[in-house]
Amino acid sequence: MASPMQKRKLMGEINVVPYIDVMLVLLVIFMVTAPLLTQGIEVELPKAGAEPIDSSSDNIPLVLSVDAAGNLYLNVGDDEDKPIGSKEIVAQTAKVLDVSPDTQIFVKADRAVPYGNVVGAMVLLQQGGAKNVGFVTDPLNTYPVPE
Repeated sequence: MASPMQKRKLMGEINVVPYIDVMLVLLVIFMVTAPLLTQGIEVELPKAGAEPIDSSSDNIPLVLSVDAAGNLYLNVGDDEDKPIGSKEIVAQTAKVLDVSPDTQIFVKADRAVPYGNVVGAMVLLQQGGAKNVGFVTDPLNTYPVPE
């Protein structure tokens, strides 16, 4: 029987098993949620050998997406996944450029969209006050190029 005056020896080790369990649970959560964080409209971008644009500004670029069916989407507002009309595109572009005139503006069009629809989308952005409009493309080296 131990006397009440005896000191207990302190344990100088840390049990890391619960921390490993928590880390693995967090890893699974991040692996499941990471693909869900990608937002935007699904478009199959054309391939181009252009250099990436230097994004030195802290502003989020304004992106007008054109899907294969020719629907237009703007990455501004609450319903980014719903098609938007031409008058709304002009108004939203003007609002964004009034607040931040140095915002970069891009068109992200599916490769199956007729050229006239892409030009029409660019005209809407210009009517909203856009001076320079860039195109979003996939790099050429993602798929083998036939010779």
